[in-house]
Parts: sequence; C-alpha cells; structure tokens
Amino acid sequence: MITPKPYEAPQRADDTRQRIVLVTGPSGAGRSTAVNALEDLGFEVIDNMPLSLLSRLMDGPPLARPLALGLDVRNRDFGVDALIDTMDQLAARPDIDDQVLYIDCNEDDLVRRYSETRRRHPLSPDSVPLVGIRQELELLVPIRARAHVLIDSSGITPHDLRAEISDGFGAPSGQKLGVTVQSFSFKRGLPRGLDIIQDVRFLRNPHWDPSLRSKDGRDPGVAAHIAGDPRFEEYFDKLLDMTLFLLPAYRDEGKTHLSIGIGCTGGQHRSVCLAERLADSLAENGWQVSKRHRELERRATAQTDTREQGAQR
Repeated sequence: MITPKPYEAPQRADDTRQRIVLVTGPSGAGRSTAVNALEDLGFEVIDNMPLSLLSRLMDGPPLARPLALGLDVRNRDFGVDALIDTMDQLAARPDIDDQVLYIDCNEDDLVRRYSETRRRHPLSPDSVPLVGIRQELELLVPIRARAHVLIDSSGITPHDLRAEISDGFGAPSGQKLGVTVQSFSFKRGLPRGLDIIQDVRFLRNPHWDPSLRSKDGRDPGVAAHIAGDPRFEEYFDKLLDMTLFLLPAYRDEGKTHLSIGIGCTGGQHRSVCLAERLADSLAENGWQVSKRHRELERRATAQTDTREQGAQR
C-alpha cells in the first residue's frame, strides 16, 4: 500500500483554482475514514457542514490548501436535489476545481458494520439498520451516478481505504493518477467501480494440479505453472503495453484513480498471479499502484472469524 504523503502545492503557474472534494456515500461505508485520510494529505477538512453555508465559504478569499467536505444524510440540510444543485454550481465556476468522491459499500457489509458497532442508522433510528441502509442506498443513486471517483469499501480494512485515498488524492488534480489492480472470482460477481476488466480464465489453471491447489497466485510454483502456458508471455506483454498506453490518457482527462480488475474462476490462482505481476510492472514504470485480492481477503476474514468464534466457546 502507498504511504500517505503531504499535499504539494501546484507547480504550474496557471493552476490557481480552488480545489474542492465533496466526500459522500452511504452511512457506514467509510466517509469518516476518507476525510481523515484527506486531512493527512494536507486538505482542509470540514465534516457535516450544512450545504447552505458552502456558498458563503466559496465567496470568501481562496484557501491556501485544497478543501474536502464530508457530506451525508446526517447533515442538517442534506438532500439529493440540494447536493446535485451544489455540484452544478461548483462545476460552473471557472475558479474551482471540483470533484465528488463517493465511498460505496454493499448492503451485507453495511449491515455487518452496524451490527458490530451497535449503532442506529440515521434513517431508521427506531427500526433495524437494514431498513435505513436500503432507503439510503436508493436515495443516493443519483449522487453515485455523478461521482468523479468511486471507491468500494466492501470487504476492505480502513487501512486499505486510506491507501486508496492516498493513491487518488496524494497530489494535485492532473498531476498524479492512482492505480488499483485487484483480482477477483467471476463466480462471486464483478467488484464495483472497475474501470478495466480482464478475463484470464483461458490460461492454464493450477487448480487441477493437486500440489498447487491449496496455494495462491503469489506462490512461485503457482506463478511458474501459469507462466508455462504458451500464451502467457504474449498476453501479458500486450496487457502491459495497453495499460501503459491508457494510463497517461486517463490522467490527462483529469481522472485521479483507475481500478483494473483481473478475474478468473476462483480468484485464487490465475487472477492473483496476473494482478501481482501487472501491479509490480506498473510500479516499476513509475505509477502509484496498490494491490487487492478480493477472494483471498474474504478467505482470511472468514478464517479470523472462525478462530474468534472458537476462542469464545
């Protein structure tokens, strides 16, 4: 993971716009973690500020630092129409460089988090959290569709979320592009928020070798088995060339984070091996890269839960 670093002032003389990042998403998805990470990167952070006060803040003198605003349904005057209107107003101002960062999370993870913290959902304080979670996810659909950067916090730790924020926001807009390469299993569905998807199920599958089945794609023996496929090297060379060609184009278009998903059948061998190799190659070429292995993370979480349950008995 990338270690957070302080925000550096723009070096281009013509880049004098006030940078503003609106951070939102469903309650419990990790918005507080995100704004704290931005604060560590040098952003001026204001959490839960009423939307009606934003215009007054923007009419004042420009701030010396970029600004991050945490917004969700707990804000006093929060409303989807009001937030969309605010986004439109910011986008129309030539003196402002605005972005919307949406921290997403699936329903099951949100229910689990509320169960663990025993908190009440702000939209269903007198009922079970699931009622408020579903209501909020539906309410925020138009906001999610307008987001410039979408990060799915499902199944990841706060540390990993902070790393994602650092990748995408550790430098002024237009100067850096953070890249996340993650492996996954097609059987469990596509991860949310992917920009590029690669299917590597055509490669030789270590699952059918009993000596490799219990290992994953980070194991040298597994990696060598996959690389032994006669199509592997040509495929990887083309994948790397295409990715290195696309990254500057995405960066020049103002994108601050790109998520690349590599999938196979079980998300344990081929996708993990390719994600590791691609991420390492991109890092060697100077790009800020973080790695995720969704199915391996799920397996590790399940094993931890099993051990904790056994200890409680």
